[in-house]
Amino acid sequence: MAISLSVVVVLAIVLFVMLRGGTLKGGPAIVAILFGFFLASTGLAPDIHRFLDSLANTINQIRL
Repeated sequence: MAISLSVVVVLAIVLFVMLRGGTLKGGPAIVAILFGFFLASTGLAPDIHRFLDSLANTINQIRL
């Protein structure tokens, strides 16, 4: 849950910066938000969640 919440916050910040910078207009931003909302209610949502969890675990295991 903590990972998905932080991903949502990061993506919201990126969306805000893109809107303010003019690289993304309001219409496409709304479409992107609705796409994410409806994608979360499909059968792909658990697979996407598992992929993001495994990606976060892989990044966490990297030792610098």
